[in-house]
Amino acid sequence: TLRKVPKLTDEYEEEELEEPDGKGDDKKPKMSKRKMKKLTRLSVAELKQLVGRPDVVEMHDVTARDPKLLVQLKAHRNTVPVPRHWCFKRKYLQGKRGIEKPPFDLPDFIKKTGIMEMRASLQEKEDQRTLKAKMRERARPKLGKIDIDYQKLHDAFFKWQTKPRLTIHGDLYYEGKEFETRLKEKKPGDLSQELRTALGMPVGPNAHKVPPPWLIAMQRYGPPPSYPNLKIPGLNAPIPEGCSFGYHAGGWGKPPVDESGKPLYGDVFGTSAPSTEANEVDEEVDKTAWGELESESEEESEEEEEEEGEE
Repeated sequence: TLRKVPKLTDEYEEEELEEPDGKGDDKKPKMSKRKMKKLTRLSVAELKQLVGRPDVVEMHDVTARDPKLLVQLKAHRNTVPVPRHWCFKRKYLQGKRGIEKPPFDLPDFIKKTGIMEMRASLQEKEDQRTLKAKMRERARPKLGKIDIDYQKLHDAFFKWQTKPRLTIHGDLYYEGKEFETRLKEKKPGDLSQELRTALGMPVGPNAHKVPPPWLIAMQRYGPPPSYPNLKIPGLNAPIPEGCSFGYHAGGWGKPPVDESGKPLYGDVFGTSAPSTEANEVDEEVDKTAWGELESESEEESEEEEEEEGEE
């Protein structure tokens, strides 16, 4: 005989249950566990206020069993984050399907051995062979076709080899990471040729004599607060030689000064005297060695003199 097994309902699949109140047709609705959890769940703003590192809080962290513990584990030092594609709808690297993959490029220290030229010449000989010669070569292959100097091979791996570029601990790859701009290689104030072309600025040896388009706004509102030590010509540093202030074409605007004509942000006119510390002459210092060890003969003579004095 078969027995009916009672169906186990999941706590997330429970529907609203209604329980009779015992007063005839009046019924009091009972809230399901899913709705109770939604009501007692913290919001993202509340969770950020409760933890010490609100910058690691994400929108799905509030659904964890212990959100505070989860955020504490994420904020711990040297913690490797979960790859961000775990919650994506599409498959991993689906967007790179149509992108052509560049061929593998040999490192420079291997190219110096001349292996690429040897393989190219060998490939040309293979293409010139007839089908009969190719079949004969396949049946009885010959070895030692590429003869490389072993000293070059040794120097390539033990003398000229360079370390490949490695990522830091916890730096995970995600789709489109290679197309992002590496900010570590950029410096504030340095304009690349692509940016100059996009802004309509000239490119060449005298390109530094043309002011950037944001100089007028900086002279009016002040230097960027994120870079207090950045020297900007026309704002807190002197302008290049041969240039002049003004609002004409190629002019460097109006220098920011106070009521008495003094610069507000730095030496914009280049009138401050250079530091005199480097020009000061060092005082004569006795540099003779004062910790020299005495020889054994001098020590013996001193001991004899002391003994004679005691007698």
